[in-house]
Amino acid sequence: MTTLKLVFISLLLLSVASHASLALRTQLHSLSESSNSNNYLTTQELWFNQTLDHFSPFDHHKFPQRYYEFLDYFRIPDGPIFLEICGESSCNGIVNDYISVLAKKFGAAVVSLEHRYYGRSLPFESTTTENLRYLSSKQALFDLAVFRQYYQESLNLKLNRTSVENPWFVFGGSYAGALSAWFRLKFPHLTCGSLASSAVVLAIQNFTEFDQQIGDSAGAECKAALQETTKLVEERLASNKQAVKTLFDAAELEIDGDFLYFLADAAVIAFQYGNPDRVCSTLVKAKNSGDDLVEAYAKYVKDYYLGTFGSSVQTYNQKYLKDTSLNKHTGDRLWWFQVCTEVAYFQVAPSNDSIRSSKVDTRYHLDLCKNVFGEDIYPEVDATNIYYGGTDISGSKIVFANGSQDPWRHASKQTSSPDMPSFLISCHNCGHCTDMRGCPQTPLSLEGNARNCSSPEAVEKVRHQIIEKMDLWLSECHADSWSSM
Repeated sequence: MTTLKLVFISLLLLSVASHASLALRTQLHSLSESSNSNNYLTTQELWFNQTLDHFSPFDHHKFPQRYYEFLDYFRIPDGPIFLEICGESSCNGIVNDYISVLAKKFGAAVVSLEHRYYGRSLPFESTTTENLRYLSSKQALFDLAVFRQYYQESLNLKLNRTSVENPWFVFGGSYAGALSAWFRLKFPHLTCGSLASSAVVLAIQNFTEFDQQIGDSAGAECKAALQETTKLVEERLASNKQAVKTLFDAAELEIDGDFLYFLADAAVIAFQYGNPDRVCSTLVKAKNSGDDLVEAYAKYVKDYYLGTFGSSVQTYNQKYLKDTSLNKHTGDRLWWFQVCTEVAYFQVAPSNDSIRSSKVDTRYHLDLCKNVFGEDIYPEVDATNIYYGGTDISGSKIVFANGSQDPWRHASKQTSSPDMPSFLISCHNCGHCTDMRGCPQTPLSLEGNARNCSSPEAVEKVRHQIIEKMDLWLSECHADSWSSM
């Protein structure tokens, strides 16, 4: 390691100490990552003061926002800076996914900013609907812009230079993937390009394509077994609802819609995150053997969805979602607020050939929003799509990537345009953010290893196309930046 890099890192370690006094919040834990230190490039927290309301000329309140940086691969002084956006959960470090491979290849520093309100980046001590008024994608984008400027200036200060801009590239997956695309759209002068992995850029009130994709991904035999299971559960709910809810360890879900939504999600997760055989092999085997499908599905839900995957029944309980205190599951209420105000993504039963119960409809979701947050809360999807463009986004230098089995891809941009290529990774277990996570997408495959994908070649082909675009856009940006010095 060069002497300059040693000095640079020592200065950054000093900055950690100077910001440590800001970390006075209760730590919230994410279910999405295990505590295994190998899963992260770094978990060392850094802090800076973020503006609470970017749209008010009078409100100058600040709140402490958490971020991370990883500098082992950084090519001083002119290497690129990769900004990895954290999404709708606690951000406990920089995950060791495929971005680490890209950082090593491009000699990049990696920085990651926690989304406002989530994890430890808390503007308020409770999550009342009134306190959530600053939780929006628009505020989050300005957070990223302010942080980007702050970090570039702090980097220049440490390297004893002024008015120099390193090439920046932005990354995100899922909702954070949408933020990545929207950041390039709204702040094109602050980034050379963006990777929008499984980016849900289209706000949708009635997202029936979601379940249609689950049916396609499942195949005819598994789909039929899932549909029969749903029908049998509905029949048991009508005759003895407490017994069937108890069978799934979900007796606390007093609202039938909450319970049926929970059961639908339990199947969805297997396809979304690259483990389709976990649910399909269980149900198809039970059906072919004449076993009780509901009992077979209950065993899968308890063993995999609540066990291995680590989900919580409480996530679906509207009584719990109304809790405004801070706890380790606060992120559930926060994300529902964003869903209920901006993007919806209501996963509702299609009018025919549905897998989930028809009782999980638009009215169920709208009633949930009203019950949890108040009378005047509803998703303004038209306003969101007008503001960002939906799948007709008019940005440039944005790569969109999706997995063929991912139901969320129908809210992403799936058609390529000259300056916004869209790539589809096709394989049996290619789901949500496969380009960044490999297969399965959870639990984490270190460095996004693709060897467990049913077609590693399909993943590597898209990754090569992504690298080509990054190489071109970073070189163009680098030439522009350094020629102006």
